[in-house]
Parts: sequence; C-alpha cells; structure tokens
Amino acid sequence: MTTAPWRDPALPAAARVDDLLARMTLEEKTAQLYGVWVGAATDGEGVAPLQHEMTEEYDWEELITRGLGQLTRPFGTAPVDPAVGARSLASAQRRIMAAGRFGIPALAHEECLAGFTAWQATAYPVPLAWGASFDPELVEEMARRIGHDLRAVGVHQGLAPVLDVVRDPRWGRVEETIGEDPYLVGTVGAAYVRGLESAGIVATLKHFAGYASSAGARNLAPVRAGVREFADVTLPPFELALREGGARSVMAAYTETDGVPASADPALLTGLLREEWGFTGTVVADYFGVGFLQSLHRVAEDPAGAAHLALAAGIDVELPTVKCYGTPLIEAVRAGRVPEALIEESARRVLLQKCALGLLDEDWSPEPPAGEAPVDLDPPGNRAVARRLAEESVVLLDNPDGLLPLAPDARIAVVGPRAADALAMLGCYSFPSHVLPRHPEVPVGIGIPTVLDALRAELPDAKVTFAEGCDTSGPDTAGIEEAVARATEADVCVAVLGDRAGLFGRGTSGEGCDASDLRLPGVQGALLDALVATGVPVVLVLLTGRPYALGRWQGRLGAVVQAFFPGEEGGPAVAGVLSGRVTPSGRLPVSVPRLPGGQPWTYLQPPLGLAGEVSNLDPTPLYPFGHGRSYTTFAWEDPAGSDPEITTDGTYEVAVTVRNTGDRTGAEVVQLYLHDPVARVTRPDVRLIGYRRLELAPGAARRVTFRFHADLSAFTDRTGRRVVEPGALELRLAASSTDVRHTARLTLGGPERVLGAERRLLCAVEVSEDV
Repeated sequence: MTTAPWRDPALPAAARVDDLLARMTLEEKTAQLYGVWVGAATDGEGVAPLQHEMTEEYDWEELITRGLGQLTRPFGTAPVDPAVGARSLASAQRRIMAAGRFGIPALAHEECLAGFTAWQATAYPVPLAWGASFDPELVEEMARRIGHDLRAVGVHQGLAPVLDVVRDPRWGRVEETIGEDPYLVGTVGAAYVRGLESAGIVATLKHFAGYASSAGARNLAPVRAGVREFADVTLPPFELALREGGARSVMAAYTETDGVPASADPALLTGLLREEWGFTGTVVADYFGVGFLQSLHRVAEDPAGAAHLALAAGIDVELPTVKCYGTPLIEAVRAGRVPEALIEESARRVLLQKCALGLLDEDWSPEPPAGEAPVDLDPPGNRAVARRLAEESVVLLDNPDGLLPLAPDARIAVVGPRAADALAMLGCYSFPSHVLPRHPEVPVGIGIPTVLDALRAELPDAKVTFAEGCDTSGPDTAGIEEAVARATEADVCVAVLGDRAGLFGRGTSGEGCDASDLRLPGVQGALLDALVATGVPVVLVLLTGRPYALGRWQGRLGAVVQAFFPGEEGGPAVAGVLSGRVTPSGRLPVSVPRLPGGQPWTYLQPPLGLAGEVSNLDPTPLYPFGHGRSYTTFAWEDPAGSDPEITTDGTYEVAVTVRNTGDRTGAEVVQLYLHDPVARVTRPDVRLIGYRRLELAPGAARRVTFRFHADLSAFTDRTGRRVVEPGALELRLAASSTDVRHTARLTLGGPERVLGAERRLLCAVEVSEDV
C-alpha cells in the first residue's frame, strides 16, 4: 500500500499540508476551522455535544463526516473521573477519524489558567499569586506539570496564560492576570509558556489585546487606551511570551479599541502579530467572539459577515463551537461573498499545527498513555509545587510591632467569612469554582485545607476559636456580635477576609464580577472595624483576587497578610506564615490603594499621574508595587556601576551584594527600575526592567549584576516608532517601586536608534555564588 505524501513524516510539514489541502473539499477545509463544545461521557463511551444559545443545531454524526478542527473542553464542562474522561475522549477521536475521509483527529483544548480545569486536578495559585512570587522558574515547573497532566488524558492545547496588564484593579479578572507591570507579566508569562510547551502542549496567549484596559473596569467595555499605552504597556508581554516562551497560539480579545474589535482587526492579528512579529501559529477566537461581531459589536449584519471579518483579520479557529464558520461561511464562499483563499490560509495553519502534534501521522493513536489504569491529576509532586508557590506568593504587607509570628500557645480568635471556606483559596477558573456550582451533589475532588483547619494543625498548643462574623458579600451584620465576643476572649484575633470567586456577578471576583470601588466586599469592613475597636491585636489576612483599599485601618492593625487565591495548598501556606514556619517572601504584583476612590491607578504613572498640588486627590498607594516584608533582614552592600557613558546601542552593568543579616533563612527580591528624566513624550516615573529573587541563609550573601541594554529604555514616540533616545537615565536598585537602595546615573550618547521586532526584551542578570 502506498502512503499518501501528507501521511509521510519524512516529508517537510509544509509539503504534507499542501498535499492534503489539495485533496480536501471546501467543507472539509472549513471543518478544520471550528470546534465543538463537548462533555466527556461518564461511561467512557465518547463525548456529547452541548448546546448553547449562541450555537446552531447540528447533527453530530453528520458533522464529523467532514472532519473536525477542535474538541472544546471535554474535561472542563462537567465532573468526570480523569481515567474515564480519557477513554471517552479517545473513543470520540476514533469516531471522528472513522467518519471523515482522511481520518484526521480533532485537537482537544482545555482551560488551564491555575491548573488543569478538570475534576480532581491540582488547583494551583492564580496568576496574580505567580506575580507575587517573582519566581519565573517555579512558575515554569508548575506549567510543565500542568502540561504533563493535560497530555496524560489526551489534551493538546491549553488556553493560558493571561497576559493582560492590570490597568484598573476594579476589573473582575484581575485575579487572572500576573500584575500591573508589563515586564513582570511578560517574564512570568513566558516562563509559564515554556513549561507548558515543554510538555508538548500548545500554549495560547490571551487576551490579544487590550482586554484589561476596558473603560470603567467593566468586562468587555470599550478600550480607550492610547497608541503609546497600547504599544508600551499592553503589547510587550505578548511579544515576550512569543519570543522567549515559544507560544504556538494566540486568542483574540473580546474588546474593541477606538471602534475596532480585536477579532476584526487585521492590523493587530495579521500586520503586527504575523508580519511584524513573525508569528506562524494559530489565532483562535475567544468563546463566541466571532459571533459577537454581529450580536454585540454590530459590525457584521449576519454570521457569514462576522466569519468574513474574523477570517480576513486573521482568526483561524472559531471557538467554542460552530456557528459562523460552518454553513453560513460555506454558503458565503459559494455565493462569492468570501474568498476561498481565506479558508485555505487558515486551514493550512491549523493543519501545520496538527502535523507538528503528530495528528497527521498514520500511526497516531488516540489511546490514553495510562490505558485502563487510574489517572492521578493531583499527585504529591503537584501538591508540593502548589505548596511552594503558595508559600512564596504570600505577602506580608505590615508587621509594625512584630506581632507575627504568632506565639505557639496563644489564645487565637479566628474570625471572618473566608476562614473556614475551602473555596476561599480558589479563583474563578478553578474547577470547583467554575464548574461544580452546577453540580452541588459532587464532592470537590481534591483536598483543600482552610485557614482555620491549617492554623489549628500548625499551632496544636494554641487555643483557637472561630466565628464567621458575616457573609462575604451579604448585608447581614448579625454575626458581628459573636465575632467580637470571640476576639475579646483571645490574645490575638486573626481576621480572614476577602473575595468569593465566581462568574458574571455570582462572586466578588472573577469574570464579569467587576467592582464599583475598592472597599472590602459586603460588610467585611464593618466587621474589621468592630474587631479593631475591641483593643485586641488584629492580624488581617486577605484572600482576594484583587487589591482592596486598606487606608481606613492604617496604623490600627497588628499585622497585614495578603494572599491572592493561593490554591489548594494556600491554607497551610498562610498558616505557615502566621506561625513562622514560613518566612514571608512575596512581593506585591499590584499596588494596594489607600482609599477606595481615585481609581484607576497603577504605579506606571507619568508626573501628572502622581500626587501633586494640582489636585486635592492623592492617588499614592498605601503599599506600592513590589512591596513585601520579611521575618529576617537584608543589607544591600557595595553597589557599583560600570562606565556611565554608553551609546544608544550599549550595555551598562549595575551590581549589589545582598546579605541576610537576620537569624532565619529568607528571600529578598532585588528589583531594577528605570527612570527617564526627560523624554519627547511623557514617561512613567519609574518602571520595572529587571529583578531577581534570592534565597539566603542567615549570614549568607550573593552579588547580583544586572546587564542593562539601551534597548530597554526604548519607548514609542509621537510618530509611532519605537526609539532609543540619547540623554540621561537613572537605574534604581530597589526593594519596591518606592524603596530605592541605590541609584546609578548614566548617559546614552550617539544617534537616536529606531528599533524593530528584534529588539532586546530582557535584562540579563547574573548571580554570584555566596560571597
């Protein structure tokens, strides 16, 4: 038997795909451009298509005779045992392969924002906690584990990471972001991509681009970012994750910028992404994003028009299920409304990706690697990484009188609506928060110790009492009296407050759960006031998906601990910080505001965005970006810089030795900021351009050297060019965006440089052995 060229793995992928496309009908090519939203059967016999108000009715058996591009969320739609789900997916793939002329399987994708969004899978800390760790290497290890779990059950593509930069903390999806700084978001996001891709999973960058800049922090609201903000804040994380991470897919954003929806923007999805940046992978729609061009944006009159706009812009795959790219598109091509070449171009990219995944190979098998054996998606190794990341991400905001660590035999009143709820640890896209509310009869499937349980285990000799005090978001204050009573009986009160993750208003944080201001949700502020009024020292522990304004309690709290939805091991991590077993080392990836108004505000502000005499409103945060305290102390010694005169294509080295001068092991995060005193357009007063986390034993020291290249000073000028401008600069070695330990002044000489896509994106860092 002669093997068709497209089946021959010895041939170049492009030749194989060209041969295949030449054999396919219009219907078969188009079928590669959409997914079908399915749920895995609990008997292992296949998947069942799901219907939604945004989908068309179709005959599954007839549909798959044309082939199928993707299977949408076979594990993330309903609770199914992982091994059974893997067998169901394999069964569905066999049916798809048998039904079509070419026997090509579908590409299966899943959400994996903070772990594989599947029943019984590890729930890791949310991305905002990754940012708080300032530890890309650990994030990469986590992502590698997530990728291996996805591969083990037959999934090929993960819809993560989110690379939106926080512009307004009232936005509900802040928990899904890595922070408010593009360098932090880009470097940590690229690490996640490397980990996922190293496991053979296609990483999908989202949401491209501008989604987090929606007006008024409302989900899907129009984006009113200027050209320079878009170029210098919004886009760099995506560029970093593509160049340094190797992501093979990008998801278009829902939003529109200056009247142009991202899903219908060829300048963004083709001109910038493909032609300027050289991206060769696939662009997928956010769920229902193609249909939204008709129903929400109203830039298309019918599904065929929406399909045409999206394809012409550069969206290859309609997700989550077929609507516009199915029959309406085929009929429009037949009628001459849409060029078939658009379908050919996208189908080629989809099939090239399937070829790279081995899905075009004759010997590809859908059978799960484990066969009939049980599949453990939450093994001890996963939990160990989840614990370590949770511990590294907890931020000690304040501990003015050394109240923490708690005494091991203290009388402790634990109070608050988040103290005894396991879901307080999890973000919106964790399976228990995202899917299980629709299945109340199903157990959570993973162990999630609460802060209350973990603290009792951490301090067995302490006398721990508990009162809820109030609901997370409700108006009832009846429980505050009991909470105050428990506090007055104790040596110290631990108030565990924060968010409940949910969807579209069913939570206080999460997709579509936007906040009108940054007060603590519900009556939690009143509860905290009442606890503080007792005179008993209060340790505030926040389990949230965004920062909240804390200026109302400045100077009135014994200590403040911030954790951003720290995952299934978050309870023990927080308890470890409270007990002193864990030395806190997290740093803020977002500023903590002083007042609930005066928003939006992030630290990336030009001079007129800072406090000044021109306004009575002071936006200065209570705790700045990069801030975090420890139980040990660090000395920054012997700062030094190289020749202060470099060219606009030159490199400058700045170094410092960091010594642990305390009596316990801890981690310091050395941060490098750029200050540009004079530029032709206004610039942020400071912005992060490098960092390194250092783990140091008592007395140990390490020298950190940053190699700053002039490209890192570039910005977008009035003409839209990215330029390196001659002139004076300052490099600031700092423990936060405001805690500057050493300033190095240098001058860029020579001609102005205009940078292209090959500009340097990273600040090289070298760390010596112990000195």
